[in-house]
Amino acid sequence: MSQQDLYLKPNVVAEPLYNQWYAWWFLASPMTAPLFVANLHVKIMESFVANPAIHVAALKSPALRGGPYINYGVDRLGDIKALLERTVKEEALSLQYAQAVRELDALLDSAEGFSLEELYPKVPDLLRGYVELTYDLKNRASPRFFEPLLYRSPFNRTSSQSLSMRLIHQDARPYVFSTPRLDTADGSLMARVPYRTEALDKLFGMRRRPGPVEAVREALGIDAKDRETFSSFFTDQPPAPAPRYDGDGVRVRYFGHACVLIESREVSLLTDPVISYDVPSDLRRFTYSDLPERIDYVLITHGHADHLMFEPLLQLRHRIGTVVVPASSGGGLADPSLKLMLQQLGFRNVVALSELESLPLPGGELIGLPFIGEHGDLNIQAKLAHLVKLEGRTLLMAADSNALEPRLYEHVYREVGAIDMMWLGMESEGGPLSWMYGPLLTTPLQRKMDQSRRLNGSNAARAIETVQRLKPSQVHIYAMGREPWLGHVMVMGYHENSPQLVESRKLIAWCREHGIQAELPYGQAEHFLR
Repeated sequence: MSQQDLYLKPNVVAEPLYNQWYAWWFLASPMTAPLFVANLHVKIMESFVANPAIHVAALKSPALRGGPYINYGVDRLGDIKALLERTVKEEALSLQYAQAVRELDALLDSAEGFSLEELYPKVPDLLRGYVELTYDLKNRASPRFFEPLLYRSPFNRTSSQSLSMRLIHQDARPYVFSTPRLDTADGSLMARVPYRTEALDKLFGMRRRPGPVEAVREALGIDAKDRETFSSFFTDQPPAPAPRYDGDGVRVRYFGHACVLIESREVSLLTDPVISYDVPSDLRRFTYSDLPERIDYVLITHGHADHLMFEPLLQLRHRIGTVVVPASSGGGLADPSLKLMLQQLGFRNVVALSELESLPLPGGELIGLPFIGEHGDLNIQAKLAHLVKLEGRTLLMAADSNALEPRLYEHVYREVGAIDMMWLGMESEGGPLSWMYGPLLTTPLQRKMDQSRRLNGSNAARAIETVQRLKPSQVHIYAMGREPWLGHVMVMGYHENSPQLVESRKLIAWCREHGIQAELPYGQAEHFLR
């Protein structure tokens, strides 16, 4: 190891940003990113500039955390105003796109079931050639976007992508989706490079293998004046080894939220990666350091921000063999293609799996199963539960499935048989539809409709319906947002009488009464299926 070859410290946070806002799936697709810039980011900043005191006052109420309020004091008014002005200037095309989408929606409102051919010349010029006009079988008109073309268009603004890096010493981070990153006062550095740049793989590869710090700094475009800060992210201390599992059967490790590592001697699979950094804490957890050198498969259940997280995925990209995502035809604003998205993010091997399609695994197979619920009744195809068969054992990673139609699981059971271990989310009271999909709506929902169509997972009654039909030997409740390293993307604020925990305890009690092992893991857990 040369004098300049060092390791990346295990507590270096690397947040992907888009126009200095924390990036998630809707900011990665050029079909939807302009709508979030125009209908969310700009509006929040305009509100702050108009009256910052309202934002400061609102965030004193725990009930308003996660709302559209910027988490800065009045003293940052000038900085927010400058970012707003820069965004309006640099994202002028995005703002025009958002306006064109509104005009297109108004145009299609005039369609009454007759041929749409005559409307094509009236499509806003900015969108012509990027959309097909369609009816559903009830003569309701809507556009289908040619999403692959949009990735090759000026709307795909990789120049808006960057990475913010800093050292952290605790789990707590402020909520990220309502507040942009402003400056480097907290010791952070901004690497203004597209997410797909190979320099990120070199950087994050240095968690396990030493590398040349100066060469990586230059590749990331970090100014020489920040050399000292960048150097503070590295150490000459090697990480502890993380050998691949070499035991009998299947080892299952819970990393927090919906992140579970499933390993046999032959293969490793990681679901919905959300990984803790190595920071001082009394709460035991697995971290990046506990992952195997090679992750053969990463399984993504759906695109919500707590399941498809770019922050850990980009840090693991160089270690991942194949990413498996739910198949989607794409083209719908609420349902961008996850395969296209991850390919554009630099993942070379992305497989889109449909319901009841299978993928062979060493010593088993992966089967996609239907996933209903938690999407506000929108026609979302990009969601999938995963049935993992390994070494004669079967695990179902059901994510936030909700048994809206319990008979679905009777049909599934006939296809797959009994399950050894089922993992199920119990977010029984999710946010309203507009909380996630609002910037895509050209016409706001009535409040009563919005509150009715919440992003709910299972409650106890629905979960019991699922268990009764799938007959698992074990039930593990996950994806609850309880771990402290989820605070920047989840604002759950649980207490003992929170409905989600009450419903979880009901499910656990029912399972145990019926001879089914059940638990609600927190922090970390480890199980073996032999």
